[in-house]
Amino acid sequence: MTTLGSRRGGSERALLVVLVLVVVVVSLVSSLGAPLVPLIAATHGVSLSAAQWTLTVALLAGAVATPVLGRLGDGRLRRPVILGTLVAVVVGCLLGAMPLGYVGLLVGRALQGVGFGLMPLAMTVARGHLSPDRVRGAVALLSVTTIAGVGVGYPISGALSLWGGVPASYWFGFGLGLAVLAAAYWVLPTAEVPRRGRLDVVGAVLVGVALTSVLLAVGEGLWVLGAVGAVVFGVFVVFELRAARPLVELRLLRRRRVLVADLTGLVAGVGVYLLMSAATRVLQEPGGLGASVLVASCAMVPFSVVSLLASRLSGLLRVDQAVLLPVGCLLFAAAMVLFWSQRDAVWLIFVVLGVAGAGAGCTFAAMPGLIVDSVPTTEVGSAIGVNQVVRTIGYSGGSALSAALLAQGGYDTVAAVGVAVMLTAAAFSAWAVLPRSAGPRPPRDELLVLDQ
Repeated sequence: MTTLGSRRGGSERALLVVLVLVVVVVSLVSSLGAPLVPLIAATHGVSLSAAQWTLTVALLAGAVATPVLGRLGDGRLRRPVILGTLVAVVVGCLLGAMPLGYVGLLVGRALQGVGFGLMPLAMTVARGHLSPDRVRGAVALLSVTTIAGVGVGYPISGALSLWGGVPASYWFGFGLGLAVLAAAYWVLPTAEVPRRGRLDVVGAVLVGVALTSVLLAVGEGLWVLGAVGAVVFGVFVVFELRAARPLVELRLLRRRRVLVADLTGLVAGVGVYLLMSAATRVLQEPGGLGASVLVASCAMVPFSVVSLLASRLSGLLRVDQAVLLPVGCLLFAAAMVLFWSQRDAVWLIFVVLGVAGAGAGCTFAAMPGLIVDSVPTTEVGSAIGVNQVVRTIGYSGGSALSAALLAQGGYDTVAAVGVAVMLTAAAFSAWAVLPRSAGPRPPRDELLVLDQ
């Protein structure tokens, strides 16, 4: 662990404030996605399927960047990695705000998506530089900020887009990101531990090629690329299992509950963005509900608030995480059924997203607990990191799949596929309920690393 004396200056309180602001930037990046898709399509004269890629590309960039930034930032490079990532987010917001056309916006969104890798780095800094009595509260605050920030960010971005169009939301992101970058430059500490090994560049390239190929296959129907992506992904798995310092520690998947948590996270992530994309689009559909982008953005507030409440309540009830996981998946499946049958009024979409929030809160709150209970203390960080990556992959897959399904089959098709996806996730998660062999459990102090 690094020492408090390694900070550049300022108190622990100042450091915690800066870390919270860094997470707020991540939340803001999330809020510049789904509700703006119809407005982006109208502004840039592209199809809704094409506009959906402004969300998908950010999630794809986040899925690749998270393990890369985690490896780069595991030693003395942690401070420059965080600052460099904030620079990328700021530049991405600037590109999104400037009149550079659809391609410029896509590039900007990809740079913004790199910011998804900041969340685990912020928690690492908190654990390494705050006094022990403050770490638990700090990590809990960062976790809450992730969910609450999205709930606040969506209506802000929606209101700004009504006032100044799509660029207004990105100008807001640019200003906030620049302010946080300046604060981080003065307050962030320098890590004293050496970096452990070189970055797995080959692994990063392989996973980037595999994910991009598969998403293009799903979103654009380029199935030859899908086959290429599957082959490249197989090569990536073999390479990572043989690497001394892999980009993603796949060996941890040999533990049943870790595998269950990751499979469920991957599949449930698809379901989350299937519903999120479809719900925000049906709200704004001309000739349909015809709501404004602000109303569509506010619809995400019940999702965020209920998700937060469900995750907190699950912690207070001390329910076995293995049982909570399938319950959350079934709740989300129920939300999909509601969307299938009841979506002819704005308030019904709000109810659907509230039920979905309860499911997501239970599901994603249970995953870290399963992992922490199943791996040694020294492997907790890597195992949580793998789960974050597969969840983000699921999000990006759900975003691309929703665009394809909406273009070909409509909302009923999305709902039907969504129900099937979440029932599949429930089936995967039920595997965790089976009795496990007796063995030593990791110390409960490792719950400090939990994210929501």
